Amino acid sequence: MAQKNISIGIIQENPVVGDIKGNLELAKSGIEKLSNFSPDIYLFSEMFLTGYPPEDLILRDDLLDQTYESLLELATFKPDSFIVIGYPKKEGVSIYNCAGVLRNQSVIFEYKKQELPNYEVFDEKRYFQAGSTPGIFEVNGLTIGLSVCEDIWHEKVIEQLKENKADLVLNINASPFHLQKIADRKKLISDHALKYSLPIVYANQVGGQDELVFDGTSMAMDSDGSQIIQLAKFKEDSKIINFSSNGSGLLMSNSKEDIKANNDLEDVYNALVLGAKDYILKNKFPGVLIGSSGGIDSALTTAIAADAIGPEKVRTFMMPFKFTSGMSIEDAEKLANNLGIKHSVIPIGEIYNSFQSSLKEEFEGLSPDITEENLQSRCRGVILMALSNKSGELVLTTGNKSETAVGYSTLYGDTAGGFAVLKDVPKTLVYELSRYRNTISEVIPERIITRPPSAELAPDQQDSDSLPDYDTLDKIIELYVERDKSKLEIEEYGIEKAILDRVIRLIDLSEYKRRQAPLGVKITSRGFGKDRRYPITNKFLK
Repeated sequence: MAQKNISIGIIQENPVVGDIKGNLELAKSGIEKLSNFSPDIYLFSEMFLTGYPPEDLILRDDLLDQTYESLLELATFKPDSFIVIGYPKKEGVSIYNCAGVLRNQSVIFEYKKQELPNYEVFDEKRYFQAGSTPGIFEVNGLTIGLSVCEDIWHEKVIEQLKENKADLVLNINASPFHLQKIADRKKLISDHALKYSLPIVYANQVGGQDELVFDGTSMAMDSDGSQIIQLAKFKEDSKIINFSSNGSGLLMSNSKEDIKANNDLEDVYNALVLGAKDYILKNKFPGVLIGSSGGIDSALTTAIAADAIGPEKVRTFMMPFKFTSGMSIEDAEKLANNLGIKHSVIPIGEIYNSFQSSLKEEFEGLSPDITEENLQSRCRGVILMALSNKSGELVLTTGNKSETAVGYSTLYGDTAGGFAVLKDVPKTLVYELSRYRNTISEVIPERIITRPPSAELAPDQQDSDSLPDYDTLDKIIELYVERDKSKLEIEEYGIEKAILDRVIRLIDLSEYKRRQAPLGVKITSRGFGKDRRYPITNKFLK
């Protein structure tokens, strides 16, 4: 039996949603990077030419027309090679999520995605019709099976390819990151490769798109289920994979790489950095502004921002009031000095007193309460938004998932801003990430990490005055929000009923706040945003 060979060039790039011409040029440059190796197939990610997810842009005929024009132009760029790339296509009234095979200046084959995800952040059934026919084409006498993202999670599609005598499977993806997702993908692809004796090449998008972060981590599995290569996480990369048929006719790779084990903290931190970076830069903000309280949330947000876009584009503002401790003022300044960013102090006493004076008549006879605490926060929000309006810089809010869940925030105060870096990061993970960041270089003062957290809106205030300990709170959030467990099921975890009832009530009542808060990076299996869509007006469990 004559030996058969094939080489695949995986191109892992960062397309921008809606930038059809820019993504076309990105595809061309990706091909050029590998052209010296002359792979048989250049492999791109899902919906590359439009970026993913395009959401309702996909309903525009002009976008679809421009996309297909760009596809045809790409077909002329390297006519002697096969180019596999993702894009949408309209046929009649139906739109399909396609993977096209380009060669000889034309689209020689077109596969339509069969399995359309409609869960978590995905709503592809809103836009696309499902295909029904297998993706099969020939290269070098080999039968190549083609699939798109969700297809690989369903055995039906890979069984279909096996029945059609596929020698190798290409799977193009726009698969966003969350904790454990990379490990889940690896196991799935490895299991399929082993079960069906098929090598699988998995190409994934990289980059941030609003609240989603695509980690890349493209990979390939041999027909025995072993991993051959892995591309970089959270950055652009490209690699060549070579396969040859063995004595039994199975394709196997002739080389394997040592692949670094996953580090969850490293992955999450890099996801937050990339998500912040791409949101800021793709939307052309000249820099960011952060209210620096001297606490751990603003410290971690500041470190991420500096790592994302450079310290020269980050400014922090300490806005002290009479309840602000001296150590908070000192630690905010030390953080800025450690990171090499510009730091300013703007006291809010006079602004607060002016508000109080204006409201004196309306507040007459009413005792001070949380209103006065919230007013402090709103003074700070007004300052940051005024600075943002004047400079064009983006305000990063600093609230974490634990606070967002129970409404431990002030509308139009600490929620004022354009992007919430820690929106999906539980408080317990905030501490872990802060310690992780200090292993790279010690920038977050130790006292910020070790002192009890406080909003400093009242004398001697601590978070524990209003909330259960964060270990308990985060466990409830995980079970109730991320896993949809009932109260009775959560009680089995040993959580006190009174605490559980109170936390769940706060989570449900705070939905109206979350709807008005800025978007932020998703890093858990279910975040507050596209993942979880609860009605504000409802009586269930209230």
